[in-house]
Amino acid sequence: MVWFRKRVWLYLAVLAVFTWWSMGQTDFDWNNLKEFSNAFAFIQDRFLPAEWGILPDMIEPILVTLAVAFLGTFFALIIALPLSFTAAKNTAGHGVFYYVNRFFLSILRSIPEIVFGLIFVVVFGLGPFPAVIAILLHNIGVLGKLISELIEAADEGPQEAMQSVGATRRLGNLFSIVPQIWPNVLSHYFYRFEVAIRTSLILGFIGGGGIGQQLFNDFNSFNYSAVTVQVLLIMALVIIVDLFGAFVRKRVI
Repeated sequence: MVWFRKRVWLYLAVLAVFTWWSMGQTDFDWNNLKEFSNAFAFIQDRFLPAEWGILPDMIEPILVTLAVAFLGTFFALIIALPLSFTAAKNTAGHGVFYYVNRFFLSILRSIPEIVFGLIFVVVFGLGPFPAVIAILLHNIGVLGKLISELIEAADEGPQEAMQSVGATRRLGNLFSIVPQIWPNVLSHYFYRFEVAIRTSLILGFIGGGGIGQQLFNDFNSFNYSAVTVQVLLIMALVIIVDLFGAFVRKRVI
């Protein structure tokens, strides 16, 4: 117990030092928060009232944003699901496959979507397609890691039962592990879908199309009342996806 308390005090000391160092690096000053009220004044003066007259023109951009996020996440799930079996210790088969695939997923996950987007906008040109590929590649890395961890944490009992009746290793893994992890896979998928909606918004700033590109143009032209409508549409889209994901997970579980 004394050893545990010593470790706790050590961790707290390290955390305090790192917090103090981070505040110095970022010029963090509590006194600056006094200016936070200016943000509300700025929003009230510039962003309100919202320009609801642009709502019909926003239907197509918001649908493009939804399509970009969906395709980038859905195709990533299709690729990441089988790939994650080769990135999990209990299903990789050989250590080489495990470390190679883990390294590959780490590379994809470490590169932000905006970097992929900048590359593919040059390669493919402006439009939503580069945004889809950027989200797709990054999500393969993220979903591959998350699903592989679910596979490693799966109960081994069903796997042993499948192998005892003559099932092959791959077939046993498929029918014993996937049913266990599927609800959590859907949970991760819909969360990444929500993130992809916000990411596609940022990718629109570099020519990825969708409502993000429209928002960037209106913000640069100081049309803040139109930006208000676009931000509210993004919020509504994320909430709808979250509610739909909760409905699907409830039906599956």
